[in-house]
Amino acid sequence: MLRIKSLEETENLSYHLTELRKRLTWSALVVVSCTVVAFVFHQQILEILMVPAKGFANVPYEKPIYTELTEFIGIAMKLSLMVGIFASLPFLLWQLVMFVSPGLKSSEKKYLYILMPVSVLVFIVGSLFGYFVLFPPAVKFLLTFGSDIATPMIRIGNYVGLMLSLLFWMGVVFEIPIVLFFLARVGIVTSRLLSRNRKWAIVGAFILGAIITPTLDPVNQILVALPIVVLYEFGIVLSKLGTKIRSSSDN
Repeated sequence: MLRIKSLEETENLSYHLTELRKRLTWSALVVVSCTVVAFVFHQQILEILMVPAKGFANVPYEKPIYTELTEFIGIAMKLSLMVGIFASLPFLLWQLVMFVSPGLKSSEKKYLYILMPVSVLVFIVGSLFGYFVLFPPAVKFLLTFGSDIATPMIRIGNYVGLMLSLLFWMGVVFEIPIVLFFLARVGIVTSRLLSRNRKWAIVGAFILGAIITPTLDPVNQILVALPIVVLYEFGIVLSKLGTKIRSSSDN
């Protein structure tokens, strides 16, 4: 009997490992394919990323610079990889959902299928917020601060690194309501607990604002902190809904 049970466990483990390898292989192929396509259009992508830095009279040139021989091709490859991962995100999430779905209940699968496209959409909205709302004033501050003493010269590697970091973290920050809803749905947090810790969330929002923004300008930090606070409050509302759904499903 023990031998049969052990054999079944071995077969299950082998099946899960094979399934994991297959989904990782497909995910890697999709990421590589999207990265190659992004590299083909890296000039157009870089031109889009450079838009917030244009239009300032004190900049004596129209293009960013690079000071090392391999800097531009290195940043083009880094940019292509990041864009390839972002573009592959829906497929990667789908592979993750399909891998874990056999161990979930039907109700849990339903919410997982709903939250997956919503999380991708929210991530895109957060990145767009960083691009259109947050990054332009940050660039203006960095270009004008001290411009009477020194001439600003934008290195392409530094600029793209800051831009990608900001877009990524703003996309992650906008996931806060969805994360809080999911945590409330599984019973880890409650709306009462979140409301009781609101003041710490506000402090954390301003700390994140200082970390995410590339400037010391308090205005730009507030532009990050305020949406985080609003998203946290929205997350409290969604957590109430998650708790109600969990209570009704238990009954």
